[in-house]
Amino acid sequence: MPSPLTVTVVIPVFDDAEQLAACLASLAAQVRRPDRIVVVDNGSTDDSAAVAAASGATVLHELQRGIWPAASRGYDAADTDLIARVDSDTVLPADWLVRAVAWFQDPLVTAVTGPGHFRGLGPVASAFWDVAYMRAYFTLMTGALGRPPLFGSNMLMRRVAWTAVRHRVQRQDAQVHDDVDLSIQFDPTWRTVLDPSLVVSVSGTPVQDPWGLVVRTRKAVRTLWRSGLRAFSPARIMRRALVGTRPVPVLRQTRRHAERPRTPVS
Repeated sequence: MPSPLTVTVVIPVFDDAEQLAACLASLAAQVRRPDRIVVVDNGSTDDSAAVAAASGATVLHELQRGIWPAASRGYDAADTDLIARVDSDTVLPADWLVRAVAWFQDPLVTAVTGPGHFRGLGPVASAFWDVAYMRAYFTLMTGALGRPPLFGSNMLMRRVAWTAVRHRVQRQDAQVHDDVDLSIQFDPTWRTVLDPSLVVSVSGTPVQDPWGLVVRTRKAVRTLWRSGLRAFSPARIMRRALVGTRPVPVLRQTRRHAERPRTPVS
């Protein structure tokens, strides 16, 4: 019998102690608990770091402000087979991890992601934003990339995939959309699974901020523009058609990563 895949859950946080506590409680209640939880404090002035430490999580500090610097710091620290990422406002159903990890029994699966359901909104607003934001994101980005994108509040990837692309991601650019950037850097021949039934609960506060939605859209457009031909869908589809779906080439990619100088992180 193969050994069970180990999992590190990475949670970037900035001044969100109350919601972080709920997120960590939902991880503690998992049927299959993670092997390690890494909370990356992005300069919080509240009790976020203390809440994380009290739960038994590993607490890292990233002084460069932004989700991408914080998330990538956590990915770099992971030492397990799989890296999961949720946000501090994510609340997970008890079977989330066991269901998500099961997908990786297929060696061709590089990453798994699922949608979020907005809480704190009325039924009409919740249904509207499910279509106008969540489904729109997956539909538009799948069209743009020729493959489902990752959703940072609800995703898992093989650590070897992060090792292979970490030198290409644009973690130093605060105007880059981290989920979109990571999705672009994945090789088109790697398989990302979008599981519509793998739903988590996320805060509805972000969609109630019109300017915040504009900022997210601008970041996604900037990310696609900065990525150039790597994000060009016909080229990606052609490569997948010619090569097919394949697993991350572990030895070649990790050797290349080992030879490349590590990006300094504060």
